[in-house]
Amino acid sequence: MNLCARRIFATSANVLALTAASPALANTDAAAPQVEEARTDLEPRTENGRQIYQASQFSRFAPQTALDMAGQIPGFVISQVSTDRGLGEASQNVLINGQRITGKSNDAQTALSRIAASSVIRLEIADGATLNISGLNGQVLNVVTRPDALQGSFAWRPQWRRRVDDFWINGEVNLSGKLGKGDFTLGLSNKDGHRGGGWGYEDVRDANGDRLFIRDVRSRSQGDRPRLAGTYSLKSDNGNLLNANGALEFYEYRGQRTFNRQQAGVPDIFEVSADREDEWNFELGADYEFGLGGGRLKLIGFHRFEHSPFQDLFRSTPSDGSPENAQRFNQVIDEGESVLRAEYRWKAGKADWQLSAEGAFNYLDAESEFFQLDNGGIFQPVPLPNATARVEEKRGQMILSYGRPIAKDLTLQATLGAEYSELGVTGPNGNARRYARPKGSIALGWKASPVLDISARFQRKVLQLNFGDFLASVDVRNNNANAGNFGLVPPQSWLLNLEANRSLGKTGSIKLKVDLEAISDLVDRIPITATTEAPGNIDGTAKRLRTEINASLLLDAIGIRGAKLDLIGAWQTASLRDPLTGEKRPMSNRGRTFWNLDFRHDIPGSNWAYGGFAEDSGDYGFYRLDYFNRNYRTGPMNGIFVEHKDVFGLKVRGQVFNLTGQTEGYDEIFYLDRRDGPVDFTHTGRNKYGLIYRATVSGTF
Repeated sequence: MNLCARRIFATSANVLALTAASPALANTDAAAPQVEEARTDLEPRTENGRQIYQASQFSRFAPQTALDMAGQIPGFVISQVSTDRGLGEASQNVLINGQRITGKSNDAQTALSRIAASSVIRLEIADGATLNISGLNGQVLNVVTRPDALQGSFAWRPQWRRRVDDFWINGEVNLSGKLGKGDFTLGLSNKDGHRGGGWGYEDVRDANGDRLFIRDVRSRSQGDRPRLAGTYSLKSDNGNLLNANGALEFYEYRGQRTFNRQQAGVPDIFEVSADREDEWNFELGADYEFGLGGGRLKLIGFHRFEHSPFQDLFRSTPSDGSPENAQRFNQVIDEGESVLRAEYRWKAGKADWQLSAEGAFNYLDAESEFFQLDNGGIFQPVPLPNATARVEEKRGQMILSYGRPIAKDLTLQATLGAEYSELGVTGPNGNARRYARPKGSIALGWKASPVLDISARFQRKVLQLNFGDFLASVDVRNNNANAGNFGLVPPQSWLLNLEANRSLGKTGSIKLKVDLEAISDLVDRIPITATTEAPGNIDGTAKRLRTEINASLLLDAIGIRGAKLDLIGAWQTASLRDPLTGEKRPMSNRGRTFWNLDFRHDIPGSNWAYGGFAEDSGDYGFYRLDYFNRNYRTGPMNGIFVEHKDVFGLKVRGQVFNLTGQTEGYDEIFYLDRRDGPVDFTHTGRNKYGLIYRATVSGTF
């Protein structure tokens, strides 16, 4: 573990110990939650159009956190953190006690993992359009909690693989409870770390398909992401609400690939590609809500900073003593985001109104250097224009939201507004520009029957820019360079979402989702000069269609008591007009297909459970103007597990992954000039990584 990781673990361990010892955390005066009749099936009851699950219904899974419960709700999947600009309207499909989760890295899964299962009273599923929270549609989970005395949970997930370092420090520990008159959560984790690697080959052939040579390939990587994060919430006697959150995170990554090139009549060449990163970042956020006039005003503040030094090195060493060839690219990036937001909502008759205003300041400050090894073995700097610069954006937006029932079991939610932005780059070729963009949406939620919910939303979006796309960079192994482009503007899109959720009662549930999007100013690879390229906004409209079916089947009805089968299948088509050829082609790095099958059986009358999964996916590949690459897997990933829920009070699980020997593959095509011309050579690679073993030991305290 690196020095930063050791420091944060040592510091946070002290904080956790002191917190656990504090008598102020006890809440002996808290009112007891309402007691409902205990249930153990997974069929929800319906109340005011919502599906209600009692906490006791998840007891067969021996849950230790709210996340353990949410993960077993039939047909419900927690959405990822939104990449929308700023804080914006609500996007994650999880609420806690009716409140959206504040912050950006404070995602729903992280927030739920810090809440003890014993604090959960119930879980509610509702259509987002029926809630008085602008931006939500489709199924939304509200977790109702009542923290009491100090409670904790932990999970330790060591992992072992052949030819890869053992991973012993994968896990998390969380505390929650009362602090004064408020509620707190505190968590320390390294659950996003990894130990990876594999072995295989790379077959290099000429334009005619004749083999030039083969490389034996070995890869190894390791990453640790220790993170200390916490939240605090307080509801005063007069109904005012305070929520605060903070996080401190370190990220250390080391990756290396070695290539032993073997070609008849030519000395062997040993090649090394190595990259490293030593990042740290922090995030602070808070919101305060209080009554004002005839409504409620919420004030929100958020700040995030990240420091990321990065190095990429490629070295080629001939076995006959000939001079080495090497290139190195160094980059240090500082980036930050500050947001102030105000939301005022009020009720007029049956209508819910909200007016929001948001101001944001984003920046990315990058210093980059490129070096090549000379004949004397010394790295010499090579000019790399547009690689060192500062990108800034000052942005403001205002949105008016309106929602109300418009018929029995039919609810409307609409938003209308705009954003104004000043986007600029400082540097030798810097520029600045201003623009205004409209934003808005119309959403409908229809309770078609007691067991069928249908929702639709039509939205005008302004998408987020990656500030790194403005800057020049180099892929030192393949000698691919981005020239840098200071003229980027944010893409815009028209997005239609359709979702239908059908409850199957005691049998489970099924969901169908369809997304249709038309994107203008999409960022893809464009020519900068006759020989260079960079990310840039393309002409015309790109189109995307994605369909997904999600089914959760409870198998008690066919005689397998305590068994559950979850299925997800998705298909996507995403196309644009190629900026080089003018012909229609797929978008880069977009998934084409995905499927997942997950089976779990909790054996009735015992503490044992077992199960397994299988999944596979495919994408459309990545296009440069002089290169094409497609990564794929040679078969589905799969695995099995066995779990005992009470081993001296702990839950213990053993898992084995990759039972059928899945391997990773890639195909690369390099062109003499541009992609519409002759092929120069190709790479075909395979990477094996064998069986993966993991144990999970979790418990509460």
